[in-house]
Amino acid sequence: AESEVRRLEPAIEALEERLKPLLLPRDPLDDRNCIVELRAGTGGDEAALFAADLWRMYSRYVERLGWKIEVISMSDGTLGGVKEVIFKVVGASAFGSMRWESGVHRVQRVPETEAQGRIHTSAATVAVLPEAEEIDVRIEDKDLRIDVFRSSGPGGQSVNTTDSAVRITHLPTGLVVSQQDQKSQLQNKLKAMEVLRARLLDARIAEQEAERSRLRRSQVSSGDRSAKIRTYNFPQSRVTDHRINFTTHDLPGVLNGDVGLFIEALKMADIEEKLSGGG
Repeated sequence: AESEVRRLEPAIEALEERLKPLLLPRDPLDDRNCIVELRAGTGGDEAALFAADLWRMYSRYVERLGWKIEVISMSDGTLGGVKEVIFKVVGASAFGSMRWESGVHRVQRVPETEAQGRIHTSAATVAVLPEAEEIDVRIEDKDLRIDVFRSSGPGGQSVNTTDSAVRITHLPTGLVVSQQDQKSQLQNKLKAMEVLRARLLDARIAEQEAERSRLRRSQVSSGDRSAKIRTYNFPQSRVTDHRINFTTHDLPGVLNGDVGLFIEALKMADIEEKLSGGG
């Protein structure tokens, strides 16, 4: 009996952990694909290099799960960095997992360009939007101003010969989306509309979240993107998520795609908080 108790007690704990998520109603948006906007923040070339690290981290994470990435637009920086990349993640519950990555990601390391060996701090911002369906956000043609212009930057023979790039302005909100990565004007317009719909839906969700967060102070909040959510410290090989004080010392592993351990810990912290009456 004693040996059975020793075996069963951990099994009970494991089963309780698996049951907790089932006690809460699922967010209907969690099952959707998502659009991720990743941008280099303060820190110049070093921030762009860090943004490229995060882009590789998410690419590998998505690859491991058997999901798919569709690049909507990308703007390269110098020294192999990335100024901005907007991409869609296609997979079961993609938004439910990736939503926890929204916020400011900070890096502390000695840049290769730094002769004195001083540690620099720079940042990149991540915004994760649920993919919007046409029924979610109704966009009237009269609310749009569509401008076309010539693509710029590296490309094939078609670049700079036709006005294939598209800029869409949503007049009621002032939101502007530019798209020039696709070959035709029609493709660029479709991609730009996809991003615009996602941003409009996200703005509406953010308003609802703000209303809810006035009623409760949440330790794990996806609403405030201005807050620093995670620090990647190279000298100590440490990654810390400040929302739940969760730390690992396997920085190379995380940047190689092992970001799932943070995502699962954040999901569980959110569930714990809701079950304790915070939600």
